[in-house]
Amino acid sequence: MKCAPFEYVRPTSVDDVLAALAEADGEGKILAGGQSLVPVMALRMARPAVLVDVNKVEGLSDLECDDGSVHVGALVRHRTLAEQTAHPLLAEAARHIGHTAIRTRGTAGGSIAHADPAAELPVVAVATGATVTVAGADGDRWVAAEDLFAGPLMTTLDPDEMVTGIDFPVPTRWGFAEFARRHGDFALVTVVVAEVDGDLRIVVGGVGPVPIRARSTGAETLGDELTPTGDLHGSADFRRGLAIEMARRALASAGIQG
Repeated sequence: MKCAPFEYVRPTSVDDVLAALAEADGEGKILAGGQSLVPVMALRMARPAVLVDVNKVEGLSDLECDDGSVHVGALVRHRTLAEQTAHPLLAEAARHIGHTAIRTRGTAGGSIAHADPAAELPVVAVATGATVTVAGADGDRWVAAEDLFAGPLMTTLDPDEMVTGIDFPVPTRWGFAEFARRHGDFALVTVVVAEVDGDLRIVVGGVGPVPIRARSTGAETLGDELTPTGDLHGSADFRRGLAIEMARRALASAGIQG
């Protein structure tokens, strides 16, 4: 299928992006890497009246280290995340995203704004206590990652707001594990373990509408907290079992007895 007709604009500043979104009156979509948006547009599952291409906006491709945290601009590509060494957990997670072509085009901001509950970067963002910078008509606001995700492919962003960057604290200990049927496929379950400022978190993706932060810090008790639903990829019990096993692996890679 082909995309439904749309107006295309290519602003060069954040202010111009916000103006275009406001003028679209809720019918605009931001185009960054296009790895999530374009396929659903081609299937006509999304029909934005205005497509706002942000690839020429200055200042959104910065990746900077500062005081135990890494600032990732919205246009930083997954490939760049996979190659950087300042945040090893981010690098490991990015290496699991899709295939080379997807990592070359896909962006950090796009992944966070798309809010796929099984995607790698949203799970890492919640596990590390990341902060998302959101630009809007009233200026910038800063949102904890776990408060940004509202449901599957849903966020607390207003239609005329945009993600401009994410600050990921660097964990002192971390572990990452995911299960996909084939390399490059969407993960059925992703588990991230991260210790930041002495706070140990286990976060699971793919078992709920948003990445789920576990109350416990052990794999054996994790299953009691999860209420996944079954789908064509596996039953609820299958996903729960996967989550427990991935948690064991992530804890082990972090050097934590699980």
